[in-house]
Amino acid sequence: MIAIAALIAGLVFGLGLILSGMGNPAKVQNFLDIFGTWDPSLGLVMGGAIAVGLVAFTWAKRRKTSALGEPMQLPTATVVDRKLLTGAAMFGAGWGLAGFCPGPAVMNLATLQMEVWLFVAAMLAGMVLQHVTAKNR
Repeated sequence: MIAIAALIAGLVFGLGLILSGMGNPAKVQNFLDIFGTWDPSLGLVMGGAIAVGLVAFTWAKRRKTSALGEPMQLPTATVVDRKLLTGAAMFGAGWGLAGFCPGPAVMNLATLQMEVWLFVAAMLAGMVLQHVTAKNR
């Protein structure tokens, strides 16, 4: 049942990425280009995602287990520190330069475009590097 729920969640997420245009790097970059060919439509996508997340996290905070009976594992950190700000800046810079964030990048692997594969390889290398450096602290 958990695998089926994960599959359905992944399909809904992927469909949302496709319908919203988040999988198109040019659309994402145009959203970020407020002094050029600005496309504000992704602001509606983000607003919708925030609204859904707000409802979901409010519901989740009140529960000990998920709808499938698994224990809730919500983030507990509340501190805005250098690590968080650095990570957010790196994520934003990568998103702005490449037009991808992790979900759409993985989805676009199916296009077989070399740029997408290079982005995902660099993203995975960054994840491994962060894991190694965090372990050594």
